[in-house]
Amino acid sequence: MKVTVEGIVLSETNYSETSKILNILTKEYGQVSVIAKGARGIKSHLRGVSMKLVYANFTFTYKEQGLGTLTEGSIINSLKNILNDFKKMSYANYLVNLTRNVLKENNNGLLFLYLKQSLLKINEGFEPSLITNIYEMKLLDFLGVRPDFETCIACGNSKTLTFDISLGGMVCSNCYQNTYTFLPNTIKLLRLFQIVDIEKIDKLKITSSKVVEEINLFIKEYYDTYTGLYVKKLDLIPNIFLGIDKK
Repeated sequence: MKVTVEGIVLSETNYSETSKILNILTKEYGQVSVIAKGARGIKSHLRGVSMKLVYANFTFTYKEQGLGTLTEGSIINSLKNILNDFKKMSYANYLVNLTRNVLKENNNGLLFLYLKQSLLKINEGFEPSLITNIYEMKLLDFLGVRPDFETCIACGNSKTLTFDISLGGMVCSNCYQNTYTFLPNTIKLLRLFQIVDIEKIDKLKITSSKVVEEINLFIKEYYDTYTGLYVKKLDLIPNIFLGIDKK
């Protein structure tokens, strides 16, 4: 069955002397694998759409199992601002690699929409670390470990104090067990990140370096504790890129 859909290339692997195998994330079919015959050739009409991070319309023969065959492609957005900026590119690669890990657990097409929206926002100039935080929080839904910020996990009290990562939820002052206490604004933003429509974001800035630091601390610890995925962002990207003042 031949189909034409929007997609984002998550990975490219050289195949034979002239071809490539692409993993493409789509809304309709989730992640699909296709062979782009001759795509490594300089004159190939598939060369430009057969690279990681390409966002394009792809025409290919779709197979539920095995490799499809890519026949045509036309770029929708070159994401040139990402490709020409080391910081943006670092975050974009991280988002793609994280997505590939999540796809092993859930091949939901909504992942394409969230990834597309996130990459476009980074390309438009929005702070990539914050867009990444929003994306990370949304992915927890697909992993089945969405954190609840509304009521105390121990007693159900709606008047909560902080989030206890070891318990996996909010705790009130009565159930507090000497855990780390996040700033109220940190909890507020984490809750907001779960529900915000990425596509509709028109302003995004956090002035408190402490809140930025706590958001990254929460996400790293929560992923390490509940997802089995290792979040490498804080290790791979310098703190100066995260806007964290260590003084």
